[in-house]
Amino acid sequence: MAVLRTLVCLAATTMLIQLAMAANITVGGANGGWDSSTDLQTWVASQKFSVGDNLIFQYTPNHDVLEVTKADYDSCQTSNPIQTYTGGNTAIPLSAPGKRYFICGTLGHCQQGMQIEIDTLATATPPATSPSTSPPPKTSPSPAESPESAPGTPSSSPDVPSTQSPGNSPPASGLSPTSPPSSANRNSFQTCLTLVFGLMLMVLFAL
Repeated sequence: MAVLRTLVCLAATTMLIQLAMAANITVGGANGGWDSSTDLQTWVASQKFSVGDNLIFQYTPNHDVLEVTKADYDSCQTSNPIQTYTGGNTAIPLSAPGKRYFICGTLGHCQQGMQIEIDTLATATPPATSPSTSPPPKTSPSPAESPESAPGTPSSSPDVPSTQSPGNSPPASGLSPTSPPSSANRNSFQTCLTLVFGLMLMVLFAL
């Protein structure tokens, strides 16, 4: 009985983690949509799709959504779709990695640009950030030791002020600029909350 409860708790925790990491991605973005006036190819190129995400199509009654093969995608062939979606608000889960192809089935709309190729990644990959390198600390060379001067000559040579190019001087604050929090940080926060709920659920089942 204890083993069964443990398995149920693990399954519930896994589901909560997947829900926390999943994202609803609206086709066309906030300022566009599933229509011929939106530059869908540019929008797709700016996105990252991961397993667990939901692809949201929002469109007017004169459009629909067809999932097709690669060959039908390339030729804008609408007669043999894998799946047809209508209704104006369609959510398609991206449940497996790989490429999927969507076009509009209305005559001529695919040729006008209403087609997208979705490449789903196996896991979410946070955007790469280059490590910030701070310039080396400014050091002033110590004046060279001069030998004992002969009579009638100055006892020491004058110090030569060190010069440093402005480009190598560290920032005035001494700190490298910080980058704004990325979406990966938000996903990590959601995942932590989900793990906390999962642990609470495991404790409840154990009682």
